[in-house]
Amino acid sequence: MGDRDTAFAEYFAARSASMRGTAYLLCGDWHRAEDLVQTAFTKLYLVWNRVARHEVLDAYVRQILVRTFLDERRRGWWRRERVGGEDAERPTPPDSPENRLVMLRALAAVPPRQRAVLVLRYWEDLSIDEVAALLGCSAGTVKSQSARGLDTLRGLLTPTYSGIEKGER
Repeated sequence: MGDRDTAFAEYFAARSASMRGTAYLLCGDWHRAEDLVQTAFTKLYLVWNRVARHEVLDAYVRQILVRTFLDERRRGWWRRERVGGEDAERPTPPDSPENRLVMLRALAAVPPRQRAVLVLRYWEDLSIDEVAALLGCSAGTVKSQSARGLDTLRGLLTPTYSGIEKGER
């Protein structure tokens, strides 16, 4: 294995799990998240020799990952399932393990562009300017997509958590 392959393999081993978590939050499916990560790292491998600044690799791979996710959504071959309906169960306490699943289901129902902004802003803890640069849009767009995404999440979660706020269990 050459130096190029060794360096790439080391980077992949160190960062693929983190990128897989981000991909899962974007798409809501572990298998699809794995596919997104593989695609992103394949694209990175193809340009590995041309990447001059290895200190910004995480941002570059994250950008590839998000753009791959958004591009797949535009193609229309992926059918998204809506979560919710009559079979929703009782509200869960704020600290329960089920709470995480409810949040992930709600996040999966947020439109892809808004979901990408929410994941990058609040999961990856990127600044508005960093998200704007990564998505190739203005800071104002990031702010509006973030606000809309949070409103969508609130709307999806309000029926689930309204009983908790009133003290019902």
